[in-house]
Amino acid sequence: MALRRGLQVLGAELAARARGPGCPKPSSLAYFQRRHLNVHEYQGAELMAEAGVNVPRGIICSTPDEVASAAEKLKGSSGEVVVKSQILAGGRGVGTFKNGFQGGVHIVPAEEAAAVASKMLGQQLVTKQSGPEGKPVNKVYVAEKFKLENEMYFAIALDRKTAGPMVIACSEGGTSIEDLAEKYPDMITRLPIDISVGMTDSDADKIVQGLKVKTDNAAAREQVKRLYNLFASKDCTLLEVNPLAETATELVAADAKLNFDDNASFRQKALFEMRDTTQEDPREVRAHKVDLNYIGLDGEIGCMVNGAGLAMATMDIIKARGGTPANFLDVGGSASEEQVVEAFKILTADPKVKAILVNIFGGIMKCDVIASGIVNAAREVKLQVPLVVRLEGTNVEKGKEILQGSSLNIIAADDLDDAATKAVATLQ
Repeated sequence: MALRRGLQVLGAELAARARGPGCPKPSSLAYFQRRHLNVHEYQGAELMAEAGVNVPRGIICSTPDEVASAAEKLKGSSGEVVVKSQILAGGRGVGTFKNGFQGGVHIVPAEEAAAVASKMLGQQLVTKQSGPEGKPVNKVYVAEKFKLENEMYFAIALDRKTAGPMVIACSEGGTSIEDLAEKYPDMITRLPIDISVGMTDSDADKIVQGLKVKTDNAAAREQVKRLYNLFASKDCTLLEVNPLAETATELVAADAKLNFDDNASFRQKALFEMRDTTQEDPREVRAHKVDLNYIGLDGEIGCMVNGAGLAMATMDIIKARGGTPANFLDVGGSASEEQVVEAFKILTADPKVKAILVNIFGGIMKCDVIASGIVNAAREVKLQVPLVVRLEGTNVEKGKEILQGSSLNIIAADDLDDAATKAVATLQ
């Protein structure tokens, strides 16, 4: 499903920036769009290496002893290694662990690597992108230290305007694309790629020139083309290398962020086996198992809606009436009664939810099926918060009869605006 596990893609933001100055910033709801599998840095590095992209040598570790062994193998002439916490959130380097340890990425002497890793493993790392609870660090990636001559930025994202891949490259790197766009707007190269043709030699040459590569340009063009081929062949929604580093002799993908389109899971089975559910909201994982589209937000009104468009409209109306949505939850067009019950369990498990709004337009999804599911779910979870229900469409009268005959305290609404108004009123 195009909106599986709800809504936020960094690629959409990158693609918006790729269109240059003056492009309107996405609305707050646009930031929720997400339709990708996210993998860890070490997994991305493995995929890049398989595609012939130059990457630093690295070893993934789960214990301090493994880190000590890996550091000894990778220390090289400098005697140092890079120890990187593995979480699915950006900003690791300047993040803070819940135990007070600063930074999720450290360059250290090999003999100190295990001690540093012991302060990371099993801890929660909080970054600008992780949320206040942070993400658990179950593994660290020990990588060889390179002497870098230059640091550049390289990404490929899907661009809605051109309906295809957009390469974004900058001769300065090592920091976020937002900071780069602000500091070096004239240094950013934006190049749409014709997906039916692929990246041509001419395209690759323009990118290499934009990156201001000082080493072998022919080899650099080949690296850029291999990155694009990886993006296309693996159904990526985003491929970001920051920094794309230049040593004295070649380009090296010193860091990797790859996202993959959920719609391609049927043909990218090996990739989707890499999914790390420990990095995800447990509610989203639970919803995914029963084929529901869910993402948790920070509001107080839980929403259950059929259809992504109607769900977003419902959240908008709630906001307009002075409330805040607690989630995006699309039960789809053919949800069973069991799925409705599971949806209620997910909603009520959120302690922030102070009211629930159900907004159903019955087409394929019949209102009486939803109504039965609502009644059974409310009884099973012993619902303790106000419940506002708006039903319209197929079998709506049967659905209303089921709700009215349930003896439950259900607040009926005539339309979406009425439903949102009543849901917000229950909080006051």
